[in-house]
Amino acid sequence: MQRDMRVLISGAGIAGPTLAWFLAKAGAQVTVFEKSHALLPHGQSIDFTGSAITIIKKMGLLDEVRRLNTTEKGSQFIDPEGRPFAPFPLNGGAGASFTNEFEILRGDLAKLLHDATKKDANVIYRLGTTVKKVVSNDDSTVQVETSDGEIQEYDLLVAADGQWSKLRKQCFPPESVQVVDKGMNVAYWTVPRSSTDNDWWNIYMAGRSRTIALRPDPHGTTRAMFSIMPCNDNQARAWQEASVGGRKPQQELLRREFADAGWQARRLLDAMDQAPDFYFHPLHQIKMAKWSTNRVICLGDTAFAPTPLTGMGTSLAIIGAYCLAGELSKLSNGQHPSEAFEQYESVLRPFVEEVQKIPPFVPGIAHPEQEWKRWLFHTCIAAVSRIVRTSWIMNRIPVTRDDEFPLPSYPVFAYEALKELGVASSP
Repeated sequence: MQRDMRVLISGAGIAGPTLAWFLAKAGAQVTVFEKSHALLPHGQSIDFTGSAITIIKKMGLLDEVRRLNTTEKGSQFIDPEGRPFAPFPLNGGAGASFTNEFEILRGDLAKLLHDATKKDANVIYRLGTTVKKVVSNDDSTVQVETSDGEIQEYDLLVAADGQWSKLRKQCFPPESVQVVDKGMNVAYWTVPRSSTDNDWWNIYMAGRSRTIALRPDPHGTTRAMFSIMPCNDNQARAWQEASVGGRKPQQELLRREFADAGWQARRLLDAMDQAPDFYFHPLHQIKMAKWSTNRVICLGDTAFAPTPLTGMGTSLAIIGAYCLAGELSKLSNGQHPSEAFEQYESVLRPFVEEVQKIPPFVPGIAHPEQEWKRWLFHTCIAAVSRIVRTSWIMNRIPVTRDDEFPLPSYPVFAYEALKELGVASSP
């Protein structure tokens, strides 16, 4: 790697700290800006699979990820009385459940990655700080004005500040960023755990394109998710307006739309006001014509948000961070970072584009508008559940993985090299 490369990362979610960890190990001087004054301990369940697990293992963090597991035993579809009719237990084997072995809350994973990097002499975190303006982005350096008025200079700037990145908006023309609306709106919040809650991902299809789900966490609370696909233009307009209107109109809309949904809708809606982590958003994918411009590059959801529908957002963030660090580690003194950016994009983009391909019947299949469609889905999913819980059938079905990305080999991040630093787990 170039001697004393100075890197600024905007965003301390998943991609940013993962990148900081690997760049620091390669010898870069890394600064991470995060707009929040403290890492938010909130967020819903996320998971990672395939090559992302290999990367976490390289970081020596897999045991901690297991320790912070959400305790989810599997996924199950339930009726209005909360009775499961289509369970998919985690112990049913590979691909037999929507639940993953590595379920963890987003806030727990972000804190784990932050803790793993903050003591590194090559990493500095500045919480409560953002990039106010990119002053210059030329062949020699990138200069930024911080939110507290400082002018700082770096060799490269990484925008990892989420799918609605302000940095991306500053540095890339609007026509280079495609926002793909998946027609689904989601709200998440945490509620006190009740005696009726269990350690399963409970999924309830309420009819009229509405779904409610509850998931366990390791902190003694329960995570709620409400989702809807608007059935007409007026309804779609109401949800779009609420998405930019703030918490009060968002909660009012949820109460109107879900008051008669059944199951535990009323309990969850009643707990909404007190939730410390209420989050409301439409599901959009981000697709960029090019992920970099001169010395600025986008990473994670900023560059290629796939939506939770793919189940691959966290994996892409981790894999992307690893590959970007790896390509930067190959630069010699005097080489422009754009050379690494171009190689990084050529390596990762085909996989990203494949991940972002969502079947046309998703998410509509899980949000039936008519009752007969809900009955048909229930009947089919119950049959599938019986099949995957029948061991002699599953043992005869070949298991293929579509989430496996062949990790490039970077000598500086080989297990042997990382072991010398005392960090990598055994391969």
